[in-house]
Amino acid sequence: MFPARFARKIGTFFDDSLRFCYVLGHMTRPALRTSRSLALSAPLALALLAGCRSESPFHRESERAIRDAVIDSARRELGESQQTSRSVVVTREPPKARLAIMPELLPELEKMAGMASYSDTPAKLGLNLYGEPVEAITVNLEQLIRSAVERNIAVEFARISPAVSQAQVAAAEAAFDWTLFQNLNWTNQDSPRVGTAFTGSAPSPRVDVQQSVTSTTGLRRTMVSGGRLTVQQELAYTDNQTPGQANTPDPAQQAAFTLQIDQPLLRNFGSDVTQAEIRVLRNAERGAVQVLKRDLIRVVSETERAYWDLVLAYQELKILTRLLERGEQVRDQLQERARIDANRAQIADAVSRVERRKVDVMRAQTNIRIISDRIKALVNDPAMPIGSEVILAPVDEAIDQQIKFSLVESLRIAVQNRPEVQQAILAIDDASIRQVVADNQRLPDLTLRLQARWASLDDNMGQALGSEFNGNFVDYLIGAAFEMPVGNRRAEAEYRRRRLERMQSVLAYRNTMQQVVAEVKTSLYRTIEAYRQISQTEDARLAAAESLRILQVEKEIDQGITVERLEVELNSQERLAIAEREEAQARVGYNAQLADLFAAMGTTLQRNRINFVAPTNADVPWDLPKR
Repeated sequence: MFPARFARKIGTFFDDSLRFCYVLGHMTRPALRTSRSLALSAPLALALLAGCRSESPFHRESERAIRDAVIDSARRELGESQQTSRSVVVTREPPKARLAIMPELLPELEKMAGMASYSDTPAKLGLNLYGEPVEAITVNLEQLIRSAVERNIAVEFARISPAVSQAQVAAAEAAFDWTLFQNLNWTNQDSPRVGTAFTGSAPSPRVDVQQSVTSTTGLRRTMVSGGRLTVQQELAYTDNQTPGQANTPDPAQQAAFTLQIDQPLLRNFGSDVTQAEIRVLRNAERGAVQVLKRDLIRVVSETERAYWDLVLAYQELKILTRLLERGEQVRDQLQERARIDANRAQIADAVSRVERRKVDVMRAQTNIRIISDRIKALVNDPAMPIGSEVILAPVDEAIDQQIKFSLVESLRIAVQNRPEVQQAILAIDDASIRQVVADNQRLPDLTLRLQARWASLDDNMGQALGSEFNGNFVDYLIGAAFEMPVGNRRAEAEYRRRRLERMQSVLAYRNTMQQVVAEVKTSLYRTIEAYRQISQTEDARLAAAESLRILQVEKEIDQGITVERLEVELNSQERLAIAEREEAQARVGYNAQLADLFAAMGTTLQRNRINFVAPTNADVPWDLPKR
């Protein structure tokens, strides 16, 4: 395997030598471009010098395998649904109980029970932690969602992450910036040395005495090709004071200009390696945007669900309060009949039932307080601090609207919009980038050095600089350095690791696809079920209300004022309250399931008309907001 890769790299280098020379003649900073599209898999090609790209067959084959695996995964999950693309309108049977009840009685039954019967009934919220009557403020769903999007602490934290990633990308891109360097050395030399003498000549001095000042100023940068370009100007002043030695010129002024290129030819060659960190960090930036979108969807969905939980809690409190009032009336009637036919056991049973109903009311009141605090924490509104004892009161009512859906369209929208899918795609791209780098590191280190140096010497620095490029003194250097670990086990192991990680990323994508499809289908099942339950629970509530109405009518005409009848009335009251709560749970639960469905499809923000724009560094304040 090694000879083939070696020959391919060498051939690629010489084929692109003209482009290399062109880059050396143009010192402007190359653009560091990466694809911003979240396609199924970002293209991975062998990047050559200064951003010139030329795909190798190995990388094309590798990338094709990834793309095929991802596409096959999507086709497998969406294949059956694509065969039936028609939309389905969810229907339900009309309430059958209405058919068995005389139409003139329906208004009375609607006043006895049902969500509409409590529209003018205030909720009894009890006392707060200070022992004072609870104060409630009205809120609507749109207001809460707007506040959650703007002020939720988790969202504010996630909103900063893309800016952090942008700063990391800028820091990584700075690796290709020019670096200015300057070195200044002053040397005072007074060193002994061995004197030499030839026959008939005077011996040479046995000491070196001179002073020199050397200044080196230059620019250095790392190129996208992986090479390093250095341009520097050297200025040297030398004053030789060695006894018995005459130098010309003295003092001497020397100027030298050096252009040097160190270019790796195999390992660390090409933009696939040099820009790998930038590409990974750009993916991290995109991932931070997806995390922000995911947190926004989660917070909005939790706020909406918490709001409907609050609506249900208020409805249950009103139902239980009415149940308690009806029970107290029957208890009082039983106590009045203690002198006629009610025994102590029957009265005690009625009292027990009433006390249990009081406990249920207290639990419902506490539930409202807990849900209110949960909403306060989600919206983080300064007008509604979580430490306040003010209780939230919802004003929006649950809707009962027919839905129309298409399974294939729902799944397609979920695959396109769910942040988790986009994060899985980015993970595949990251693994592919790291595998390309690991493959490059398996090659030997072969570095080419090209150097040219123009120099001049005079007793005047201005004249030395003026004659520096006259071509009289030019040094050239061409060198190569080769290095290869024996066995190359570390690089081979790293490459195997990266290949396995890429396989894991593809499997993680498949797992994410399955989870997204399962969540969408589960949400559709539950939404359809909740919509259809409304009809059945309404039937149950009307039938229970009719049963209680008959008992009350019989009692009014003195046909049902017995202890047994009063016990039956207590049971009927409880059955009606259960039916009312189930109907409220179905109606409110349908709205909550709609919120979960849009969250599963990733369209919660669009549904609530929230324009999602990824923040930049300029959008993030340096100080924490005073809220």
